[in-house]
Amino acid sequence: MSANRKTFAVCIPAYNRSRYLRQLLDTILLQDFKDFEIIICEDNSPEREEIATIVREYHAQYPSFIRYYENEINLGYDANIRRLIEKSSAHYCFFMGNDDLMATGALTHLHAVIQRHPGVGVVLRGYCIFEGSPNNILHELRYYSDEREFKSGKDSIVLCYRRSGVISGYIVHRDGAFACATDKFDGTLYYQMHITASVLSRRTSVCTPQILVLCRANEPPDFGNSEKEKGIYTPGHYTIQARLSMVSGALSILEQRDDARKDGLLDAVKHDYANYFYPFIIDQLHLPIQEYVKLYRGYWKMGFGKYPLFHVYCLGCYLLGARRFDKITWAVRKRLGRNVQFGTVPK
Repeated sequence: MSANRKTFAVCIPAYNRSRYLRQLLDTILLQDFKDFEIIICEDNSPEREEIATIVREYHAQYPSFIRYYENEINLGYDANIRRLIEKSSAHYCFFMGNDDLMATGALTHLHAVIQRHPGVGVVLRGYCIFEGSPNNILHELRYYSDEREFKSGKDSIVLCYRRSGVISGYIVHRDGAFACATDKFDGTLYYQMHITASVLSRRTSVCTPQILVLCRANEPPDFGNSEKEKGIYTPGHYTIQARLSMVSGALSILEQRDDARKDGLLDAVKHDYANYFYPFIIDQLHLPIQEYVKLYRGYWKMGFGKYPLFHVYCLGCYLLGARRFDKITWAVRKRLGRNVQFGTVPK
């Protein structure tokens, strides 16, 4: 890699949640691999001054590591991800949610992965979900038990598309991501999925079981503030409309690709969604039956109705409740030697 470019840009889209920023920065700056930069783009949030104060404090201690930018207007989730890529100058972007933490040794491990697979475009990582203290781990999520590489094209896109939904630990080749910049998917909350499909049409993907990030549980979403998001998303929770818009938006990104229908890519991705539909219904189980049926029908109309596991998730979760369904799912997966692949919600 070029001597005048950092290996990694740790990209933080900042909007509120200033109370978590110090802890996040500490976990990055204490990494033993030091060839990185931190890029923070603050998206004109009510907590801008608190965020700026914290960043100034850390920049005074680590001036060569941190670059901070403030957006003049609220760009929204998707456009702010694009701006972070524009501002980075490293070989790879490593995104972190503004309330999450980087695992110890994450960058050292990731550097070794890239050395073993120099043509990689996207790296899928293991991650865990914690509540309160990072020592209170609720779940660990790994897609495979060993490191695997997948060739470019359909194989890689199907593997990585849905799994790119969690922004923390989203790792992508920076120049590939920059080359496909567009604003036509702003408001979907899944701009990184457009990047994934574009980059992996030419580059390989690698899946590592190593836990690289710790994601905070039960933090309410903060979407719905930018012009592209208003009226679709409501800050603080996910409505039926928001859930349907997010899934249809993710699929619409693929539908606009020339190769999506030709080689069965769109159907393969829909099937993958249907096999792990839990995240798109789990926060809607409180709905009255009539409202829940509207959600169910909305997803059915998107084409999920032909997949049996879609119905298992939608009906099983609602009838059993989240806690009992979780216990049954984890027991089955453990018996089969697999991890439950939850979590495709941007934060």
